[in-house]
Amino acid sequence: MTPTKLQIPKTIRVGNKRYSIEVVETMLRQRIMGTIDYDKQTIRVGRKSNVTGRAYTQAMMSETFWHELTHAILNDMGEDALNKNEKFVTGFANRLTKAIRSARF
Repeated sequence: MTPTKLQIPKTIRVGNKRYSIEVVETMLRQRIMGTIDYDKQTIRVGRKSNVTGRAYTQAMMSETFWHELTHAILNDMGEDALNKNEKFVTGFANRLTKAIRSARF
């Protein structure tokens, strides 16, 4: 089974908010691959590491997008404790990414 290549959308709606997604060269803060800004309604995903300069794979960028989207969903649900729990967010987002990749239509 060949994994499906997932595209990162340009915008996505979560609740009443429409987030714009920006794929940027690198993130400003070290050691992060993506960020979400709830007020500006933006999700940013980096193309390469700001520490090593190595490019991220498409799979890594996709996982980062789903991770940040998970934060957006939890924020919309008012689940602040879960939203601050990076272990939960990462575990959930990784499983979501794998489930979406395995889908066949």
